[in-house]
Amino acid sequence: MGGSSSKPQTPQQVYRPPPSPVVNESEKLLDKPWRDIEWTAVRKEKLLNEIKRYKPSVSSVKQARILLVGPIGVGKSSFFNSINSVFHGHITSQAVAGTTLESSVTLKFRTYQVEAGQNGEPLPFILCDTMGLEEGLAQGLNIEDIPNILNGKIGDRYQFNPVSPLEDSNSRNPEKLEDKIHCVVYVLDVSKMGLIPEKLFEKIRAVRKKVNEFGVPQVLLLTKVDQTCPPVEKDIQKVYHSVYLQAKIKDASARLGIPLLSVFPVKNYTREVELQQNDDILLLSALQKILHFADDYMRDMNDKSE
Repeated sequence: MGGSSSKPQTPQQVYRPPPSPVVNESEKLLDKPWRDIEWTAVRKEKLLNEIKRYKPSVSSVKQARILLVGPIGVGKSSFFNSINSVFHGHITSQAVAGTTLESSVTLKFRTYQVEAGQNGEPLPFILCDTMGLEEGLAQGLNIEDIPNILNGKIGDRYQFNPVSPLEDSNSRNPEKLEDKIHCVVYVLDVSKMGLIPEKLFEKIRAVRKKVNEFGVPQVLLLTKVDQTCPPVEKDIQKVYHSVYLQAKIKDASARLGIPLLSVFPVKNYTREVELQQNDDILLLSALQKILHFADDYMRDMNDKSE
């Protein structure tokens, strides 16, 4: 008997595209930067010249005084060293900078002038470095020292005492505008934002509250951006393309109550032995904005005194 034999049916193959590569959150980039910046040698030269030619709008003030505040190990001293390096044309390390988070390297109030070149004239701003902020009430910079610092009552090399702030014996004497702090700059390490204890954020907010009472403008610098985002580590021009950094900047702005327009990411010189044009531009752009804010404060205070 002849029978028809049936062949087994082959299941139809459905094409499935290969899975898309998983992109790490810290590697996502925006097509367009969320803040415009010009990365050219011409722009760097323009920033250098504008800052060198800067003169405070109030004639009695010869140099804008900028106060650096932040936890230990975030890059306050390194920011001064980096700015100093840019204007000297080579890497310098005048201020002692540390990398540990255990204790503050800066124990005294220090005022640093920056000179244009090896034997140049002092530039029209002074960077003031403070002891690092710490969690405990009797640790790190004492918040009660803030009013004396803002009013110019604390001099260079004053030894901080976390337990006992300076007693101001001349509190009734009017302070001169040229001796006061004209802008407060908070410095945070963006690569360790998630590790900052809430108590430390509370202390920074307490400092902000003190500063607000004096009407001094406040800026936030976020350091170590290259250690947070691989594309930025490869190319600093991606700093305003990074989705991850944008989120970190917005988070820091919200937690400290500092407007986004006053928050600037920077990359200090900590490992390099040669200057990099794009790193310089990022540093100089932040410094230029700080000087603008300081100048606004001087004009405001001068108008009130007239």
